[in-house]
Amino acid sequence: MPEIETVESAVERGLCTAEEARAHGMTGAAVAGEVSAPDMALAAAKDALRGHDPGDIGLLLYTDVWHQGPDGWYPQYYLQHYLLGGRALALEVRQGCNGVFYAMELAAGYLRGFPDRGDAMLVAADNFGTPLVDRWRSAPFVFGDAAAALVLSTRAGFAQVLAMGTVSVPELEQEHRAGEPLYPPGPTTGAFLDFKARERRFNEQAANESALRQSWLTAHMHMLKLVNRLMSEAGIRYGDITRAVFTNLAPESIERRWMDVLRLPMEKSTWDYGRTIGHTGAGDPVLSLHHLLSTGVLKPGDHVVMGSVGSGGSISCAVVKILSVPQPG
Repeated sequence: MPEIETVESAVERGLCTAEEARAHGMTGAAVAGEVSAPDMALAAAKDALRGHDPGDIGLLLYTDVWHQGPDGWYPQYYLQHYLLGGRALALEVRQGCNGVFYAMELAAGYLRGFPDRGDAMLVAADNFGTPLVDRWRSAPFVFGDAAAALVLSTRAGFAQVLAMGTVSVPELEQEHRAGEPLYPPGPTTGAFLDFKARERRFNEQAANESALRQSWLTAHMHMLKLVNRLMSEAGIRYGDITRAVFTNLAPESIERRWMDVLRLPMEKSTWDYGRTIGHTGAGDPVLSLHHLLSTGVLKPGDHVVMGSVGSGGSISCAVVKILSVPQPG
């Protein structure tokens, strides 16, 4: 986690307005400067491997949202080169903010299908401090830079994944491309990333198309069904949920999309932490889980719901049971 730059200082330097800051309610963003996302990923992976032999990793899934390095180069091999060696199957998973959850599902299938090939490592990393994105103004939140990593195993661990799943609402893919051509791709022409402009265009289009107006209602219904299914699979009730961790977005998005569904007050979310670091890409839920563990909020027997809504119209969720609290090292 890089150093935090406050939104207040960004307002003072003219990087965003006080009105824009009030709209998202975030107080800071982690800013990595010229430290690359793969270098942050390498540091996070080393932390996650404490107590593990790098040779035990049979699958490496590297998730990201923004550009990682030179075109035609793939960041997962950077971690293999400097940490894991070449035995593991290494893949990049580009599924936006939901990347960690897609990687978890892929890893679960791999671990069950090839139990003798070793554990799985999941890594998420992004540095948004590049010319084609404005961390303070490109979206209805602020972008933060960070990396997170975790190891999944069929053997003992400090937490157990009881259930996980993803559903798609493909009608919403229009929201994240509204007004943008598919060809040539924006980054190849120097196009600036502006999610707020796309959202405005989508809302204007939705005002005249009933199917689009229904898309977020459809997404909400899918979310309800997904959460109910996973709670049943995990064998718990809503009252058993200790805390909930999600993507770091504006508070009304977290409350409306998740906390109301889970019948939990916002105090049970990690918004108070997430608002201080910004939206860091796919790693937000893992960073928030780490925060709850490192600050002593969680104890053995607690249940945590992790979730994310991804660009293109996907909703992911997982139910995790804390078995023990790792000691800092």
